[in-house]
Amino acid sequence: MKKAKDPIKQMTLTAVLTAMTVAMSLLVIIPVPATKGFVTLCEVGIYATAILFGNPMGAVVGGTSGFLIDLLSGHPEWCLFSLVIHGAQGAAVGFLTPKHKTIKTTIFPLLVGSVIMIVGYYFATALLFGWAAGLASIFGNIVQVGFGMVVTLSIVESLVKFKPNLV
Repeated sequence: MKKAKDPIKQMTLTAVLTAMTVAMSLLVIIPVPATKGFVTLCEVGIYATAILFGNPMGAVVGGTSGFLIDLLSGHPEWCLFSLVIHGAQGAAVGFLTPKHKTIKTTIFPLLVGSVIMIVGYYFATALLFGWAAGLASIFGNIVQVGFGMVVTLSIVESLVKFKPNLV
C-alpha cells in the first residue's frame, strides 16, 4: 500500500515555492504604461511547480504568487484577477502535464496555460481600462509567457531528474 502524502510537507513546499516565485518576480518588473500593468518572471515559478508537482500545488502557487506579486508591487487592483488567472494557469499546466515529463510532453500544457493567461489578462485589462488597453496588453503578455516557457523548458528535464521525493 502506498503511503499517504504528508500534508505538512506539502503545505511547506507550497509556501516555499510561492515565496520563491514572488521573489523571482519582484526582482525583475518591467512596467507597461499602456495597460498600467507590468511584465515579470512569475511564469517560470508557476510552470515549474505545476510540471513537477501537478495539482493542487500548481494552482495554489499560481494564484497565491500572482496575488502577492500585485499586492507587493503596488498594483492591488490586479490582485483578484491574478489570483484567478494565474491559479487557472497553474491548474491547467498541472492537470495536462503527463507523468513522463520531457520537453516535448510539456509544450502543450505550457501553451494551454499561456493562452489562459493571455486571454484572462486581455479581459481583465479591458474590464478595468477599456478594450483598447486590453488589446495593448496582449503583446506584453505574449512576451512574458514566451520567456517563461523558454526558461521552463530549458530547465524542466533537469528539475525532473533531481526532484526530491518531498510530496
